[in-house]
Amino acid sequence: MKTASLAVLPFVFGSITLISCGVKHPPADDSGRPLMVKSGTIDADLVETTPIVFHNQVFRFEYVRPGYWDNQTGDSYFRFIQRETGKATSSFAKGYHLGSAFADDSMVYVTAVNIWDGEQVHVFASPDLEHWEHWMAFQLPGYGIFNTSLTKTDSNFMLMFEIGKPESEAGVRFTARFASSSDVRNWEVLPSQYNYAKDRYTAPHCLRYLDGYYYDFYLEAHEGYETRVVRSKDLEHWYASPLNPVLRASEQDKQVANDHLSDALRKRIQTAENLNNSDIDFCEFNGKLIINYSWGNQRGEEFLAEASHDGTMEQFLKGWFPE
Repeated sequence: MKTASLAVLPFVFGSITLISCGVKHPPADDSGRPLMVKSGTIDADLVETTPIVFHNQVFRFEYVRPGYWDNQTGDSYFRFIQRETGKATSSFAKGYHLGSAFADDSMVYVTAVNIWDGEQVHVFASPDLEHWEHWMAFQLPGYGIFNTSLTKTDSNFMLMFEIGKPESEAGVRFTARFASSSDVRNWEVLPSQYNYAKDRYTAPHCLRYLDGYYYDFYLEAHEGYETRVVRSKDLEHWYASPLNPVLRASEQDKQVANDHLSDALRKRIQTAENLNNSDIDFCEFNGKLIINYSWGNQRGEEFLAEASHDGTMEQFLKGWFPE
């Protein structure tokens, strides 16, 4: 099954760049925060997406929910969109949910759950985005699992997964837990002290690793819902960026960055309630970051937007934790 996709306009990157002694410094805003330029909305009813670089091309992984405006199948599925052309791959993982993609050399992995608030995490793997192998990573009886995010460390793979229950493990919904693997097939779930965070709403979404630090980009309930970042060397002791938040709702979210959006979708964008910037994910391509995130009301009216950062992944991550 193939589904028509909307073509995406190229980014217009910010031009604030400093040059000192031949070294390019990434742009920052007036508060010293890594500058992200919001391009605007590219689609509606898409939330969990992941931009990746595979074979020197940028693809956007999409979890297409049953309620997506252009989903005629009556069920959920996954697909990839070639960013330059807007062409969609064949769909896969029918009936699975809340997927997240990770590209590792010649292989792409997608981690997902079989049901919302369920006990299982699954892995899909492909060398070409068309032929997929599938296995269950692990099962945690009595747990309620939602979003996942996979990253690679110096020695293994680390999976962050979001739990809402049991209360003894999650505390206040929603909480990040972790599992490690050397081969993406055999997983060890880390003990409960490795989490972030049980005392309040801290819905995790995007995990990165750099130079001994794990970075957790998560959603916090604060004057609506805003994306923040913490980092840790041991997944137990976490430190918040002094520059938080990473993203918060703004008028720029409602800019239209896709010429192919219908008049009906454009009207939805302009009249939608916006109190949320969530579900951030990003990749580096040609020395710049391509960023996807969701905005809307956190009650089912959701839109997919893009942003950019004129710097590398390393500069972006370190930029949130100035020395």
